Amino acid sequence: MEEIRIGNQVELRGAVADRPVFSHESRGEKFYQFVMDVQRLSGALDSLRVIAREQQLQTLEVETGKTLYVLGELRSFNNKSGEGSRLVITVFARELRMEEGEDLNEVALRGTLCKPPNLRTTPMGREICDLMLAVNRRYGRSDYLPCIAWGQRARDCAPLPVGAKVSLNGRIQSRKYIKNLDGCAVEKTAFEVSVIDIEPEAE
Repeated sequence: MEEIRIGNQVELRGAVADRPVFSHESRGEKFYQFVMDVQRLSGALDSLRVIAREQQLQTLEVETGKTLYVLGELRSFNNKSGEGSRLVITVFARELRMEEGEDLNEVALRGTLCKPPNLRTTPMGREICDLMLAVNRRYGRSDYLPCIAWGQRARDCAPLPVGAKVSLNGRIQSRKYIKNLDGCAVEKTAFEVSVIDIEPEAE
């Protein structure tokens, strides 16, 4: 991916994991959701939600197992239904095309830290820093995107103040975890941007 020139850009290439299903309607336009599986170098799979316009899907055969390229933006919305994750992360597709090739997962973001960075150490002894980045969208809206940095990058991020503007490159990753709900262990999935490079921006 080229040097960041916009505030929010995602490129994915991977296998379609399920057929598109209706998601919602906005301003008279229908939107559909499907899942893409994108393989990491380690062989692990990230299962990522993609939202696309009905019109985009009419000329494509988006079928399970086929390889698809997506260019879009990383979006967030608050789920107030009480079911599933409270913060839902999706890829909003600007372009879709059937395209063979190696799996691809690249994200470029520019935004503002809206929570204090949280530096911690994993049980395996690795340093990790949780960040929450607010990225402006058109019409005065913002997306709130969880990001995670490791090792030296985690230590570099820890002193950054709320309100600091940063640009970063990374990849979207999905992570399974167990949550205790009313005494029952329930498996859930969290989505975050794993940071590869991050730079503070001058005011």
